[in-house]
Amino acid sequence: MPSYPVKSRTAHPRSEFNAPWGRLLKGVSIGATAAMLGAIVLVWITVPASTPWARWLTSASMLFLLLGCAVFTVRGYRIEGRSLLVQRWLWWTRLSLEGLREVTVDPEAMRKSFRTCGNGGLFSFTGWYRSKRLGSFRAYVTDLNRTVVLTFPRHKIVLSPDRPEAFVERLIRDRHLDT
Repeated sequence: MPSYPVKSRTAHPRSEFNAPWGRLLKGVSIGATAAMLGAIVLVWITVPASTPWARWLTSASMLFLLLGCAVFTVRGYRIEGRSLLVQRWLWWTRLSLEGLREVTVDPEAMRKSFRTCGNGGLFSFTGWYRSKRLGSFRAYVTDLNRTVVLTFPRHKIVLSPDRPEAFVERLIRDRHLDT
């Protein structure tokens, strides 16, 4: 299991955490973006000028998909009161911490999971996923090797803060767990 440096509680009681991109997310995002931009160029080269609507429709669809996924990118996390805020490009998604039963660092959380609805790697791994080990869960992940699982009575959330151990320590120290 990889280890990450944990900052001292007394030196840095920060409640903000970045969402670094892992190698797989970088590769998928770069590859998919290049493929879509290449397809747009190819459409403009190969589709006859007599059908400009096809060029524009294809180009607009691919750009809309890229931009749509980009604005939902997870940029960071903030623990604020009894809420967890997930930073996106243009807004914050607020998740309640009420009923939190357990929080664990689990670098294998996304392993062998499949997406039931959401984004599978174009700028983030977000949405609803399922695995045999975790059951159904909601993901706000950018690095598959830094995952943290938040367990509630009826659902689970998987995140990937830059300092997983410090994130867990912060939730425990602030008494966010309902026991």
